[in-house]
Amino acid sequence: MSCLTQRSRPKAPQKLGIMPRSKEIQEQMRTKVIEIYQSGKGYKAISKALGLQRTTVRAIIHKWQQHGTVVNLPRSGRPTKITPRAQRQLIREVTKDPRTTFKELQTSLASVKVSVHDSTIRHKHRFPRHKPLLSKKNIKARLNFAKKHLNDCQDFWENTLWTDETKVELFGRQMSRNIWRRSNTAFQTKNIIPTVKHGGGSVMVWGCFAASGTGRLAVINGTMNSTVYQNILKENVRPSVCQLKLKTSWLLQQDNDPKHTSKSTSEWLKNNKMKTLEWPSQSPDLNPIEMLWHDLKKAIHARKPSNKAELQHFCKDELDEIPPERCKRLVASYRKRLIAVIAAKGRPTSY
Repeated sequence: MSCLTQRSRPKAPQKLGIMPRSKEIQEQMRTKVIEIYQSGKGYKAISKALGLQRTTVRAIIHKWQQHGTVVNLPRSGRPTKITPRAQRQLIREVTKDPRTTFKELQTSLASVKVSVHDSTIRHKHRFPRHKPLLSKKNIKARLNFAKKHLNDCQDFWENTLWTDETKVELFGRQMSRNIWRRSNTAFQTKNIIPTVKHGGGSVMVWGCFAASGTGRLAVINGTMNSTVYQNILKENVRPSVCQLKLKTSWLLQQDNDPKHTSKSTSEWLKNNKMKTLEWPSQSPDLNPIEMLWHDLKKAIHARKPSNKAELQHFCKDELDEIPPERCKRLVASYRKRLIAVIAAKGRPTSY
């Protein structure tokens, strides 16, 4: 009988050039790396003790030395196609002639052997963001605040009463927008946005909120000074604390406006046993109430108030309508704000 040989199955073709995605090291493990490193151990000893690659250990320690934390920081997106040399070329061109077109810049880049679509150049065209001017002292204070409170428990933030003042204008929120209209109808009533000199009037309000919801809102009449501010606190803070069911360990957050930090206000807070959260100056991006002010103003102007009396009434109505879930989410994500400040090394963030 003839021998039958078993045919081996053909091997599946291997995909070339595709490396398996490495598993991200958990934050707890990264913290252990730093703890062992601070005890005096070297990369090799840490690698052996925790079963990690030496390059991984080195990367974790380098990030900690650079940012002072091991948490995941916001990451950049796709690398730009425009090289540093090409960027310098663009700067020279637009400095020479600010009216240079996208097509002309595209041609200029071709001269330094950089081929990009004109849409890539358009992405470099930006409107400036409005952010507070930060001194070196402010930047350092913001960074220290973020690092100090990065690992505070969620209960700490949930028992903070966030406060602030804001101005709500009667006709102030007229955003630029496009409309559909026929030719020669530009000045018909339905196709225009009415404007009033100096905003047509405004009201200044003080408000507060916590993770459990919004608190009281006070309309500020006349000039705001330390005495007016203390009266607002007297009439609104403790009722809001009771309404929001904060614990006895609650803290009052306020910015460093001179009326808030004056000698008389500091003494008033001490006499009334109100502990405050230390706060870095020029840091509205660290106060989540700014997001509520945005919500409030959007809702108010959707109702089209016609006078200051209506505006005041709508302010109180709409603040009460903000759902507690919105407040809870803002406070629950507070750690992300701190991480953003650390990633920006104390400079302004996108919040």
